[in-house]
Amino acid sequence: MTATSGTTRTDADGFVEALRAHSRRYHDRHPFHVRMNAGRLSRRQIQGWVANRFYYQENIPRKDAAILANCPDLEVRRRWIRRIVNHDGRRPGEGGVEAWLRLAEAAGLTREEVQDHRHLVPGVRFAVDAYVDFARTRPWVEAVASSLTELFAPDLMAERLAAFERWYSWIEPAGLAYFRARLEEAPRDCEHALEVVTAYCRSPESRARAVDALSFKCDVLWSLMDAIDQAYPE
Repeated sequence: MTATSGTTRTDADGFVEALRAHSRRYHDRHPFHVRMNAGRLSRRQIQGWVANRFYYQENIPRKDAAILANCPDLEVRRRWIRRIVNHDGRRPGEGGVEAWLRLAEAAGLTREEVQDHRHLVPGVRFAVDAYVDFARTRPWVEAVASSLTELFAPDLMAERLAAFERWYSWIEPAGLAYFRARLEEAPRDCEHALEVVTAYCRSPESRARAVDALSFKCDVLWSLMDAIDQAYPE
């Protein structure tokens, strides 16, 4: 992986801090998510979240494929492709998309009703499609930077897993496998993405664009939660 020189450690540290500061805008602070972790959602609301969030999950590999298509760095591509394998699996019955479908089944939904998008609300479709389009059309390093919401994901996954086990015991425990897997995958993925972004974003302008890309991703996730919250009110 190549990179330009001429930056100080203090500059790099400040850049990383600016990225991490977006944790304050992460969707775990959305009122719907706060209620979910507090055990205040109904079965219908949980099912609505699971069904709508599937559209995001199934589009993650397409987003990552767009980054691969635009990336000229062989070393980055060799490592990034693992993300697609993690979500799609190498064979039927594997991967994060499959794990989410099993979560849906554990929550009382059928695969058919999740995969045919009958519960998908327009706002969720719009937000997710905007994210995939961003990855396709923006410079690949900015698309990588947008994935750095993974910096905040391990804590979210741990809290979500604990909340589901405590408050939503009607969901079969085996259906929570996706959350458990991401506890290991997300730190590894974000370490690589952060390595790429700090290597390629050395100028103030490129760093500002990377921070903006992460801000955009936070907006996407927040908008997604807004749409679900409006469709499944208390």
